Amino acid sequence: MNTLGWRSLRPLQEKSIPPVLAGHHCVLLAPTAGGKTEAASFPVLSRICSERRSGLSVLYICPLKALLNNLHERLSGYAQMVGRSCDLWHGDISQGRRAKIKASPPDILLTTPESLEVMLIGQRDDGRNMLKDVDTVIIDEIHAFAGDDRGWHLLSILERLGKLGGREIQRIGLSATVGNPAELLDWLAGHCEGERVVIQPEAAAPTDQTEVQLDYVGSLENAAVVISRLYRGEKRLVFCDSRSRVEELGNELRRLGVSVFLSHSSLSAEERSSSERAFAEARDCIIVSTSTLELGIDVGDLDRVIQIDAPPTVASFLQRLGRTGRRSGALRNCLFLATSDQALLRAAALINLWEEGFVEPIVPPARPLHLLAQQVMALGLQEKGIGIHDWENWVSRLPPFFREGESNREEIIQHLLQEQILFSDGVRMSFGDKGLELYGRRHFLELISIFTSDPVFTVFNGRKELGTVDQVTFARGDRDHPTTLSLGGKNWTVTSLDWNRRQAFVIPTEVKGKSQWMGGKVGLPYKLSRAIHALLVSDEISERWSERAVNGIDMLRADYDFLWPDHDLVTVDDTLEEVCWYTFSGLITNTAIADTIRAIGIKDVTTTDFSIRIEGLRKPELLFGKLEAISPEQIRDSFRVSDAFLSKLKFYEALPKAMAKEIMRERIISVENIAATMGRKRQIFSVRS
Repeated sequence: MNTLGWRSLRPLQEKSIPPVLAGHHCVLLAPTAGGKTEAASFPVLSRICSERRSGLSVLYICPLKALLNNLHERLSGYAQMVGRSCDLWHGDISQGRRAKIKASPPDILLTTPESLEVMLIGQRDDGRNMLKDVDTVIIDEIHAFAGDDRGWHLLSILERLGKLGGREIQRIGLSATVGNPAELLDWLAGHCEGERVVIQPEAAAPTDQTEVQLDYVGSLENAAVVISRLYRGEKRLVFCDSRSRVEELGNELRRLGVSVFLSHSSLSAEERSSSERAFAEARDCIIVSTSTLELGIDVGDLDRVIQIDAPPTVASFLQRLGRTGRRSGALRNCLFLATSDQALLRAAALINLWEEGFVEPIVPPARPLHLLAQQVMALGLQEKGIGIHDWENWVSRLPPFFREGESNREEIIQHLLQEQILFSDGVRMSFGDKGLELYGRRHFLELISIFTSDPVFTVFNGRKELGTVDQVTFARGDRDHPTTLSLGGKNWTVTSLDWNRRQAFVIPTEVKGKSQWMGGKVGLPYKLSRAIHALLVSDEISERWSERAVNGIDMLRADYDFLWPDHDLVTVDDTLEEVCWYTFSGLITNTAIADTIRAIGIKDVTTTDFSIRIEGLRKPELLFGKLEAISPEQIRDSFRVSDAFLSKLKFYEALPKAMAKEIMRERIISVENIAATMGRKRQIFSVRS
């Protein structure tokens, strides 16, 4: 303690000592900068010393390489204090350094799930041998894993590591506030031997000691002007929820003479690190970022967080809010700047949900059977060919694989063999011709990456890599009008394109450029859509709203003054033979219901987050009568999954097509939300055009 200069341990750190030392599976919950890393690592280091262990016994896993880099110095310092070692292993680590780690493994290794997969399936055995003594895994930002397929991939790897070493691995998850911590722990270790415990010290009420304000500025250009004038002399972190908006705002701020740095996933690692390092060392400056800086990467002592429009979830907002208020006596703060009417509604409704104490539960994606197929293929590489049934000994204990039953698992294996993704000699399975074609490129890198990626070009200024942009960026250029793009907050003119290597070469320009990246947005969540409805039918005015926000929301309430507080409004235009059902249930739920309406025989149906519009209908009562006879499960199953939509599921080719589509429906459509929408009372009104 004296060495660290601490007066005492934090509540989470004190409460974590007994269960972590006892080897229990744990989830440790605390806000950003709440001491989670130390709460897990100190007891683990103590046990390493007391049990006189040697070799690699602890893995510390993060979702981002940048977060690993950021933690390495701190964890190495703690390890060295007790005569132990810590090292780093991910895709940017040189082969020479990896060879040294294998020759003399550290006590703790910081890494990613993908790097572990590479070690397991590598042609040489030294990576696997190094992992055999691992008995503890610390998973930082576990909520970031549990909410998508990387989480299932990570759990599958932990199953294989346990099998490799012949022991149950202690699992410790670290997370900021989540709405369902017990379920998160059950996901992490519910099928494992040993005790499980959630450790979460009592926290202040969610609105205590916070300063959250909402302003309505009307455009991104106006937002840049406001940001340039506010909080001068302070360090400000500005979040945008798309890479193109980060670039656009960065350009606007530079034009206004503001010292600004950028961070997003399509910038090169060197560019991001340079920006984050410069920002951490500066004072009167701004960094504009997507969610890449939402997690606990250290960018110094922040004064302010500014949010352009609204983050996707309350949980995301809490992560961003937690970047501030770390100094003694400082308030956690966030200023929302809404650039459109719809963004104003989203931001105000999200703040209301936060004030109500709502945080989205972490829900792991349903039925990850495409990852079961991926694991069978990976085991074929790991074991130099896997017995037809031997793969089950490695991963079938994992609940989503076990619950599917033998018939579904066998159907997947038969599909892999029939499609020649795998080949069997009757005893063992290995990669087939189609499997090598699909996943064998670049030493099976396609097999290791769990998500599909859009076609992108790497952008170079001379030999310096700047980052990546989607290939559609170049669609508008020609010989007389070369493409200009924005990357790193600077403008560039494209001088040449190498379509085979997917490389673009650029030089600086003063002409304003624009880059494009393909997004995967699927509309507003159900809960946020309902919160917007509640906001519109209310007449309450929040103290958190600026005068401009109050005026903007008043105008929107006037536009929607036809809504009912406790009923869905259904308008009928007899002249146009058009019905509009104002559900405020979100785009996905509305689209599923619309597909059922089409299946009934009414083809002209369009949807938004807030409504379902039906043409060629005069008597909605007849339609609702038919819909009420259809179960929510049937409505979900009527959702049309296009091939383009299906292609977003990595390894979908490794599943029977009908099974893959069934999985997609279960993943994105909530039966509960459909049931709630169908169960609400409806008020029907006739209108005239």
